[in-house]
Amino acid sequence: MIFTDSGIVLFRQDFREADRVIALYTLEHGRINLRLPGVNRDKGKLKPFSEPFACANYRIYVKKQNAMGTVTGGKLEHIFPTIRTDLKRQSLAFHFCELMMRLTPLHQPSAEKYHLLRQALTELDKSGVNAAFATAFTLRLMSAAGFGLDHPVLQISTEFWEKMHYDAFSSLTFEEPEDLLSLSKCHEVCRRFLNQYLNFPLQTLKPFTLAEEDLSSTALHSPSRKTAKDLLPAEVV
Repeated sequence: MIFTDSGIVLFRQDFREADRVIALYTLEHGRINLRLPGVNRDKGKLKPFSEPFACANYRIYVKKQNAMGTVTGGKLEHIFPTIRTDLKRQSLAFHFCELMMRLTPLHQPSAEKYHLLRQALTELDKSGVNAAFATAFTLRLMSAAGFGLDHPVLQISTEFWEKMHYDAFSSLTFEEPEDLLSLSKCHEVCRRFLNQYLNFPLQTLKPFTLAEEDLSSTALHSPSRKTAKDLLPAEVV
């Protein structure tokens, strides 16, 4: 079976001598695992399609009864170049991708989750990091995954709760003490949920802190950084 689907790379890992395996969150097929043959060779044409948070339209071949498909080509849609040259943005992008890996099951499509991740990466690329970004993304992913709360908790105002769930990520900048307290409470909601739901801690950044400088405090264990120059838009046929 051969099909095409839009997807965003959540994770990559070298496989055998020259291949890579990626976890891809797709629009129509949900989270899937795919092999990209030959990308670690010098002339590997598929290499840009295996980079973390690359967004592309993938052409995928799946043999009958095989659990893992193979990427045979595609067309890059977005590489988020500003994220790739800024450590804070890159840290947060890896965090979003890890949350998608940990909170979404295989082969269960959700257009809402796909568009949420793409929106977050797009705004992060254009507008940068703020203290509420990670928490707002987590709250929205919780809701899309069926773990969201119908009503505010911890005496968070309804107005603030709705901002965290529906306003543009880049607009979530707060200075008033009351808003900062509400944001801290939202951090706590997410922390409690993840501590209860996840079997082992997140490997990316510390997501629930008001100190922006903490966003870059965790060293990224993910694959080596690439600049936008290394990932020029391409089409492989």
